[in-house]
Amino acid sequence: MLLNNLAALMVLVVTSASALGEVFVDFEDLTLPDSESYWSGNYPSGGSGELTSFSSRGVSFNNFSDGDRSFWEGFAYSNMSDTTTPGYTNQYSAYPGTGYDGGDDIYAVGYVGYSTVPTVVFAEPTMVLGGYFTNTTYAALAMLNGQTPAKKFGGPTGDDPDWFLLTITGKDTGGGTTGIVEFYLGDYRFADNSLDYMVDSWEFVNLASLGTVNSLELTLSSSDVGVYGMNTPKYFALDNLVVVPEPATALLLWLGGVMLAVRKLKTRR
Repeated sequence: MLLNNLAALMVLVVTSASALGEVFVDFEDLTLPDSESYWSGNYPSGGSGELTSFSSRGVSFNNFSDGDRSFWEGFAYSNMSDTTTPGYTNQYSAYPGTGYDGGDDIYAVGYVGYSTVPTVVFAEPTMVLGGYFTNTTYAALAMLNGQTPAKKFGGPTGDDPDWFLLTITGKDTGGGTTGIVEFYLGDYRFADNSLDYMVDSWEFVNLASLGTVNSLELTLSSSDVGVYGMNTPKYFALDNLVVVPEPATALLLWLGGVMLAVRKLKTRR
C-alpha cells in the first residue's frame, strides 16, 4: 500500500515539475536573417580563432571559428532545409528538411572538430530528460551514397557492418562523468539487411539516466575510418532539448531515492 501511494506521489511530482520547471530548449529565441540561413561563428581574422558560445533559453552552446582558415567547430544554428545537395557546401541542413517543429524552425548543428567538442553548458545543476536528434544532410547522403573519402554504408553488397554513433556524456561540476548515452545515427550491422537504417527523422533520445549534470559533451564515431581519421562527416542536428533545472531536479532525484529504498525494504520482507 505504501509503495502504491509513493508511486502515485511520484507521478504527481513529475507532473508538477514538468508544469513548473521543465524548459524546452528549442532555439526559437534565436534569430536568423531569412528562411534559409545559419550562424556558425564570428570568424575573426588575424589570430588563432575565437572560442565563443550562443545561448537558447539560458542554456549555452559552444562555438569556435577562425576567419583566416574559414572553419568552425562545436555548435552552429540553422533553419536550412536542403535535403538533396551532397557535400561540405550543405553542412547546415538537417536531413528531415526542417527542425523538429517544422516550418522555419531553428535547430542546432553540431560538428566534432579537431580541437572543439560540441558542449552544452547549463547555468545550474540540471536534469536533462532528453532531446531530439537526427542526421545532417551532409552526413546522411555520405552514408547513403558514399562521397570520397566516405564510403557508402553497407558497401557494394549491403553486407558491410557499418555504423555511425553519437555519444552523449554527462559531466558534473568537477568535470566527472555522470553517465553516457549512445544513439546510432546509422546502423548497418544487422544480419538481415532489411533492418539496416540511417536516421532520417527527428528521434527522441532519453537522457534522464545521466542524472544531474552541469554540461553535456557530444562526440561522434564511425566504422568508416581512414588514414586521417573518421571519414563519415562528423555532424549531427539537435532540437527541443528538455531540461528540468534545480530545484525540480533535486525533488525528482530525492523522491526517486525514496522509491528505491521502499522497494528494497519490501523485497527484504
